[in-house]
Amino acid sequence: MSLAEFIPAARSHGMSLFAAQTLYRGFHRRGEVQGGAFPDWISDARRPIKAQHVDGETVKFTMALDDGLETETVVIPMRHSNGTMTRTLCVSSQVGCAMGCRFCETAQMGLMRSLSAAEIVAQLHAARFMIGDAATGNPGFPIKNVVFMGMGEPMDNIDAVLTAIQVMTDRNAYEIAPIHVTVSTVGRIDGIRRYGEFISQTGFHRLNLAVSLNAPNDRIRSEIMPINRSEPIADLMAAIMAFPKRVNAAICVEYVLIPGVNDAPEHCDEVCALLQPLRCSLNVIPYNPRRGSPWPAPDEDRVQEFVDRAIANGQFCKRRGTKGRSAMAACGQLGNENIRARKFVEIENKERVQIRVVDGQNAPEVA
Repeated sequence: MSLAEFIPAARSHGMSLFAAQTLYRGFHRRGEVQGGAFPDWISDARRPIKAQHVDGETVKFTMALDDGLETETVVIPMRHSNGTMTRTLCVSSQVGCAMGCRFCETAQMGLMRSLSAAEIVAQLHAARFMIGDAATGNPGFPIKNVVFMGMGEPMDNIDAVLTAIQVMTDRNAYEIAPIHVTVSTVGRIDGIRRYGEFISQTGFHRLNLAVSLNAPNDRIRSEIMPINRSEPIADLMAAIMAFPKRVNAAICVEYVLIPGVNDAPEHCDEVCALLQPLRCSLNVIPYNPRRGSPWPAPDEDRVQEFVDRAIANGQFCKRRGTKGRSAMAACGQLGNENIRARKFVEIENKERVQIRVVDGQNAPEVA
């Protein structure tokens, strides 16, 4: 809840306005729980840290959920030309993903379930106050940016994502400036519309949109991104063009560069021609191989050639730095291979049962 939503709920339980504000701000701003424990009418959505993986200054951590699944979140260092460093938090909106993109590790899991708004916000809370910063010896990191680029398709869980954004940007909570929040999508057109309606509200117009294009045409995109078969590039471009971005703002168009698939010079020319009517930044992402990948990572020379050609075509273009690859924390690498074979099924009494497939045999576990 935002503070505006929490206050009437707290007052209905006999809490004073001052006490409600103090509890809310103390928890979200400083990670404190007044009195050491919440009242019994408050559900504590924090979850235990299950694992923490470090690759240089990049940190991936997982949190155990109540049903035996886990979230995956990455703290990404962003070094600037003046020598300063800020940190970006890459959050997940689902466990697994239903989109089936061939280059993505998360897609190999399938969709296990969507996360609640509380489970999404809990990732930011953990990054701020729970995980360890080895460089300083202090718990938590100062987080400046939040990107919805972790596990899952945010537009397929749009209600929870928008609620989470409201809490993350609340001045009484985490105070993440809306201009530092980006939601990335594979191209869910209805979700882009819903997100556009949300950012048209007062206070949210500076939120950002990123779209994973990853191909110069429908033929290639349909081969690596099944979503393109139902929502092709022409429809996606129309939705992006209609998106209510602020004056001088640019859409981020993400392009995962895969050797032998979409990295030829003619592919670059085709992409630049496609994007010519759109004010955008082309963000070239060198492919990070997933487990069992049919493709290797691209050569650095090939990546630079693609970026240079895009710039020569007049397209504003940046190369995304590769961070966290050895910890399976880089773009497209999130996902627990040990739960790929787990599926949730409904049985007659509506109890959710988790089925793990082991050597071809179904071994049920109550979830």
